[in-house]
Amino acid sequence: MDQFEAIKQTITNRRSVKPAAMNGKKINDAQIRQLLQLANWAPTHGYTEPWRFVVYSNDAVKQFCYNHANMYKASTPAATFSAAKYEKQLHNGDLASHIIAVYMKRGNNPNITVLEEICAVSAAVQNMLLGAEALGIAALWSTGGSVLQPAMKDFMALGKDDVMIGLLYLGYTNDTNKTGRRMPVEAKTSWA
Repeated sequence: MDQFEAIKQTITNRRSVKPAAMNGKKINDAQIRQLLQLANWAPTHGYTEPWRFVVYSNDAVKQFCYNHANMYKASTPAATFSAAKYEKQLHNGDLASHIIAVYMKRGNNPNITVLEEICAVSAAVQNMLLGAEALGIAALWSTGGSVLQPAMKDFMALGKDDVMIGLLYLGYTNDTNKTGRRMPVEAKTSWA
């Protein structure tokens, strides 16, 4: 298989796997470090490298989920609070091996836009997702719960111009379903 076909296979086989579909098997920390190294090769304008990661493993996964659920509870008005959402956040990590919080650390170069920095971090996340697929690791990039709320930004002690990008839930799954649901690219493309 040539290099393009190998990359194509990895990209087209990658699927998001919800944490509830993970099986509890632990990922070796060395493989997590490999994924972080792939992230570090993302494109970055002006070499700002704005991606930042906080890795939760072992007991820290459960503690993070507890904190996340309670952020949701504390910041949600009683009229819209959902016990089911609270429980989901509380137990999202029960079968995951690691959770990686990803954020954009804003640099001080005003010539580099916030959008460029967010895109760079998103590219870093995609590198990790593709690396996870290649290693047989199940992954979900989540922005649910309180991830994009001020409470999470405070919890992560981010600066005022820093931006949460999401949480990566990583683990293994017994589900081998690789079906897709993509519209043809021709429906989303015009040639000038």
